[in-house]
Amino acid sequence: MAKRWIGEGYKRTVGRVFGTSSKDFPTLEGHPAAQINAEEAMESQTTVQRTVRSLKKEFQVYRWNPNNPSQKPFFQSYFVDLSTCGPMVLDALQTIKAEDDSSLSYRRSCREGICGSCSMNIDGLNTVACLKPIDADTSKPTTITPLPHMFVIKDLVVDLTNFYQQYKSIEPWLKTKKAPKDGREYRQSPRERKKLDGLYECILCACCSTSCPSYWWNPEEFLGPAALLNAYRWVSDSRDEYTDERIQALTDDHKRLYRCKSIKNCAAACPKSLDPAAAINKMKTRHLISVRTEMYEDI
Repeated sequence: MAKRWIGEGYKRTVGRVFGTSSKDFPTLEGHPAAQINAEEAMESQTTVQRTVRSLKKEFQVYRWNPNNPSQKPFFQSYFVDLSTCGPMVLDALQTIKAEDDSSLSYRRSCREGICGSCSMNIDGLNTVACLKPIDADTSKPTTITPLPHMFVIKDLVVDLTNFYQQYKSIEPWLKTKKAPKDGREYRQSPRERKKLDGLYECILCACCSTSCPSYWWNPEEFLGPAALLNAYRWVSDSRDEYTDERIQALTDDHKRLYRCKSIKNCAAACPKSLDPAAAINKMKTRHLISVRTEMYEDI
């Protein structure tokens, strides 16, 4: 609309077609100030158009539809005007779905980095799209794919059934053997509560587990960083009275815990800056100490 308005103004003022590179305005001869204004208007509009073009960002999005099983997965390019889009990658996906292609499928919910729904791989890094800022460099595209080494349901949506079953297997709830002393609540000191920092913040986005090579190779045997981080959260809880039983359940089959090789991809990928590898190593240490203690007691 602005281009048309300015173009019509040029036609009326200088009798030339909009977009001419000539700085000679016969109808303004003898009016140097007007000529300068006309030249500046032309240069300004050229700059505006160049800037608008530069704000177009390409997003290459992984596409696959189960209704077309014979069609191989492919990347589809979308161009989003960053001046009309929010700052996060999820905002770009929302714009694409609303304005360009309603068939694009992905998960999203809270948009605040709390629910973990919009986890995906963006430019080679597992993260949640609502917390990942758009790279403003429009000279290169942003590539978006599903979480790696997972069964794809459609486009960016993956099957998390096994992931949630593993989380369920660690019994992620408080387990006690007797009622609280006052009959109302299980209390802990601020110091005991502090031990849970860096553990309870997990949002189960699966970014860590799907970045772990050990999990890629053994997803049915190895519980993965997310489930083990949450297991250690309950092992560390002073109110829980089943610590030994929890560790025993994790080590009956050593592959459930000891498949971790401390590669630390999990810590690099976590959008909440947690360190599952450190939690797993601490749990291994507790297990080894308990085993050694039992050995000495037997002697």
